Amino acid sequence: MSLVMMLVVAVYVVAGNLAGGAGQGSVGLAKGAVPAAYKTLVQQWGNLCSALNPALLAAQLYQESGWDPDVVSAADARGIAQFIPSTWATHGIDGNGDGKRDIWDPDDAIPSAASYDCELAQYVKDVPGDVTDNMLAAYNAGAYRVIKAGGVPDIPETQNYVKTIRTLEKSFAAPVGRVDATRQAAGAISFAQGKLGTPYLWGGNGTADQGGRFDCSGLTKAAYESVGITLPRVANDQYNAGPHPARDELLPGDLVFFSDDLTNSRAIRHVGIYVGGGYMIDAPKTGAVIRFDPIDTSDYFGATRVTEDGAKALPTDV
Repeated sequence: MSLVMMLVVAVYVVAGNLAGGAGQGSVGLAKGAVPAAYKTLVQQWGNLCSALNPALLAAQLYQESGWDPDVVSAADARGIAQFIPSTWATHGIDGNGDGKRDIWDPDDAIPSAASYDCELAQYVKDVPGDVTDNMLAAYNAGAYRVIKAGGVPDIPETQNYVKTIRTLEKSFAAPVGRVDATRQAAGAISFAQGKLGTPYLWGGNGTADQGGRFDCSGLTKAAYESVGITLPRVANDQYNAGPHPARDELLPGDLVFFSDDLTNSRAIRHVGIYVGGGYMIDAPKTGAVIRFDPIDTSDYFGATRVTEDGAKALPTDV
């Protein structure tokens, strides 16, 4: 641990006693949900204060940047934690102790996001309501607005920011018990079964001009869209559409994912719909048709139980 980190942790020992927050030292991260390069940082700094936890910090970083350390927003927010330079100037820290505060370096930006969150939690600790919700609202709208409003302010963007991250938190957290089934699962399976034998098409969304053909994530997106749930277009974002049941807890309708890198959900390259008995319906590859395939292969990554709120929290553009 760097000297800077030890000092920051010491500063927030008091903040760690905040009541009503989400932070828990026992909160684990779902398998591969955080890219391996950042997992240790997120787990470590996500326990900085009791208003924070690793899954919440992961959800916030995913919402801000999609784990892209080089992204720049239209508002000139920069890097994996999307700090505006003026905010970075006052709240950025040297997380890795190398003598520099680099807005582009995740080793600085992730610790800075956590320490800024906890600083905001201190500012709003006496505001009515959930301290974690108020902390997130302060991150988005500023602590003054949260204090003045007596809670999350009546600003649609801020309210959506809080709801989105609290929902995504469930996707980044390792489940502590069995995950509830969704009522839409049977309808999604029924849709996929109706497409058995359809030839695969890379980039296929099942449109008439494509001959009703799909690729893997196009099929899963269409299947859940048929029951009123809109998923993102690509498989590695679909992974975040809900919590992640263990292999022995799979239920029909769960999305199952495959990757050549089992430590990083951003590297997922294939998805199917579990139907039970160790099999899925999927659109496998060029030259094949939509079919039943086994899921127990060396590249099996994990599963997601799709929820309406989880899907709504995700980006839906191509």
